[in-house]
Amino acid sequence: MEWFTFQSSTESSNNKHHNELYAEKLPVKQLAEQYGTPLFVYSRRALETNFQAYHQAMADWPHLICYAVKANSNLAVLNVLARQGAGFDIVSVGELERVIAAGGDTGKVVFSGVAKQRHEIRRALEVGVHCFNIESEQELERIQEEALSMNKVARISLRVNPDVDAQTHPYISTGLKDNKFGIDIDRAPDVYARAAELSHIEIVGVDCHIGSQLTTTEPFIDALDRLLMLMDKLKTKGITLKHLDIGGGLGIQYQDETIPSPSDYLVTVKEHLVQRGYGDLTLMVEPGRSIAAQAGIMLTRVELIKPAAEKKFAIVDAAMNDLLRPSIYSAWHTIVNTVERPDIESHQYDVVGPVCESGDFLGKDRPLTVLEGDLLAVYSAGAYGFVMSSNYNSRNRAAEIMVDGDQAYVVRQRETIEEQFASERLLPEA
Repeated sequence: MEWFTFQSSTESSNNKHHNELYAEKLPVKQLAEQYGTPLFVYSRRALETNFQAYHQAMADWPHLICYAVKANSNLAVLNVLARQGAGFDIVSVGELERVIAAGGDTGKVVFSGVAKQRHEIRRALEVGVHCFNIESEQELERIQEEALSMNKVARISLRVNPDVDAQTHPYISTGLKDNKFGIDIDRAPDVYARAAELSHIEIVGVDCHIGSQLTTTEPFIDALDRLLMLMDKLKTKGITLKHLDIGGGLGIQYQDETIPSPSDYLVTVKEHLVQRGYGDLTLMVEPGRSIAAQAGIMLTRVELIKPAAEKKFAIVDAAMNDLLRPSIYSAWHTIVNTVERPDIESHQYDVVGPVCESGDFLGKDRPLTVLEGDLLAVYSAGAYGFVMSSNYNSRNRAAEIMVDGDQAYVVRQRETIEEQFASERLLPEA
């Protein structure tokens, strides 16, 4: 990752040269000393570069890039992307309010999610979101009722389930018939016909999202071809669409995966649209992980080195409550010592936290040269990192920092014990 690199540095105490990790132009050691650990560190330049990769890939085509807020919903992250012209893919009214607070354009918001509540629908209609991605027939009727009561017209797109195997982790696969998401593609023509009858519904598009952390383009193109066949059917019924939303899901390199670039993927998508006569259709994408993940790392301090009969443990001050992905997905995150130590022997370590669960680990069987007190960096932590964190074991949630060149900004203060308790109440005295 070009935004987090090892650079030569000198210890003033002994004039020794060594390589240490930098975030853009700042040594991460300095950030950890100033702001404590665990600590999430984001690169502004990385966020902008990753967003622009999508924008440039579609510069010759009418398009809207809706960043998936669930990947990283920090207000500063959203604001950086809003300044780049991003739209936003949301799944709750809380995410909508975050987009508004961050200066996002509500007219570029698509509202996804399988369980939109009535108050959420009303708020989205009030602020004028671009469209609702409808996930069920029942939801369509609910949105009609709320739009009618407010005398508003709700723009809608059906999220179609194409029954495509994304060949990813089953917990993040969303495009199969046994997943809870979307409307069966065979049922979709009838649902569109019903939507066309409703007084306060405007049909604007079709949407599809088949899963996350996809490493090949084949599942995307398979789903696209099925969507195009659906659009052909709709056209014969007099239903024409203004946009095609192909969702998100493009993966990143956590370990040794080979990932297509946004350009490689979208060139193929555009070719298919032209071949099928849809060259004037607005193209929408909903990337999250591929914009935010590599833009962040998590810093954690080694508290103890614990040898055991079979292996060594590096016990750190971050835990599964800070970064949950390894525990629930067996996800791999590269872990490195932020200072290279060529004079120390490497050993295999399980990097584990202080939470009272055997599943509390950040990485297993990692070759590390490390001493107690060393600072480790967990890579690819900018997506599904802090947003999935909790107060399990009554641990405070970490601080978040945004680096911009040689400047660092606190974009979320470290939580305090008092803030954890603030919304709780004792029972009255008897």
